[in-house]
Amino acid sequence: MSVATRLDSYLNQHHINYQVIPHFHSLNSVSSAISANVPLHKIAKAVMLEDHEGRKLMAVLPANNKVSMSFINDELLGSYHLIKESQVYELFKDCEHGAVPPAGDAYNMTMICDSLLDELDEVYLEAGDHENLICVDHEGFKKLTENSKHMRFSKQVFH
Repeated sequence: MSVATRLDSYLNQHHINYQVIPHFHSLNSVSSAISANVPLHKIAKAVMLEDHEGRKLMAVLPANNKVSMSFINDELLGSYHLIKESQVYELFKDCEHGAVPPAGDAYNMTMICDSLLDELDEVYLEAGDHENLICVDHEGFKKLTENSKHMRFSKQVFH
């Protein structure tokens, strides 16, 4: 596997240029960053949330950060929580387990984006497998997240 089908189609349809960065097999964004020699703060990861009515929300943040659920719930006037891993697998059937591309629009999902990522010249994304990252430039990331709400909702956990 390489780039997830839905992600590849979305990027091509929206004329978002990207480069595939192959790396050794990894189990998480930290090992992907090390294997691909990419700074951890430049990797965007997706965290899947759900509110009390079952509405899904993709939160996209730097890989070295952790979601602040209290901030998201206060800001969005909701009661979001992490969804179960098995539910994530069902939402991303064209992806390997645990390799969710941070591209909500490609999967018809509402998305919020941590504004820390907006400041980067390039952003690296999970491609849908555990052996490739996608690199998009600042303009490409801006296009990819143009329908998202941008705000600060994460805190750094790795130094």
